[in-house]
Amino acid sequence: LEILVAILNVNDNSPVFKQTNFTEVVPEDTKVNATIVTRDDVSATDADLDTIYYELASPAPVTAGYFAIKGVNNPEIYLQKPLDYEKFKRATLVLYARDRPVGSTDPTNTATATINILIEQADTKPPWFLPCTFINVDNSICISSPYTGRVNMSEVSMEPLILEPGPIYAIDPDYMINEKIVYSIVGGNTDEVFSVDADTGNLTMNKAATSPDSYLLQVMATQVNNIQKYSLASVEIKVINKSHYPPDFESRIYNGTVFDGQAPGSFVFQAGDPSRPLVITAVDDDFPDV
Repeated sequence: LEILVAILNVNDNSPVFKQTNFTEVVPEDTKVNATIVTRDDVSATDADLDTIYYELASPAPVTAGYFAIKGVNNPEIYLQKPLDYEKFKRATLVLYARDRPVGSTDPTNTATATINILIEQADTKPPWFLPCTFINVDNSICISSPYTGRVNMSEVSMEPLILEPGPIYAIDPDYMINEKIVYSIVGGNTDEVFSVDADTGNLTMNKAATSPDSYLLQVMATQVNNIQKYSLASVEIKVINKSHYPPDFESRIYNGTVFDGQAPGSFVFQAGDPSRPLVITAVDDDFPDV
């Protein structure tokens, strides 16, 4: 008697990942739709030779929607949205591998793998002149105020000019990279009166200003490694006549009279002459005709 025995495969094995905890470093400027974790790195095997169905979850709300898999049977992970190092610096993903489709009523075995995505800051922003004010919620754009200063007519300052709200200074906002920045004057420097130190940003004078007109300089801060990463700042330098003498009050003592019950803003009158408002005057020998 010949007896044929057929061995039926029972679904008694769970899928197995090669690595259950996997870390991948992803540059911030990675293009959308680019693969960031290959299929070989995150595929699972099943001793029962079942078809494996994958699902990717991103537990943290801030990273939701940035990463996805290529298909239910293809666990290759790709980027769906542009990354921003300022929003998050790492993401933890959970990849599920099942030997039955999601929603199946058949007994299902499941395996999980944790995928750690570390965002590597990229050189994406131009320099920022400081101080500056953020104009958006995620602090990715910072606008600086114009710099102002003044020089004396027909005089050459031997020291760097004092500016408001501070000296010319720019930073690389990609602070983990912190590329070197150099400075140059690219506009408004009539007769080459001024120069800027390429390394420090200090503004100095090459010659005296002979015109009372103000100078509106355009100073550029450029990254050494990439001249396309630059920013411009305006610097207004006012030319004034030098003051040789301090103002001087015409009298050392002024006496006035006020009346009880007067409303705010009422005149103070000269003592002894309630018909004449009290006037305090000063003169300046720099302006003898005024």
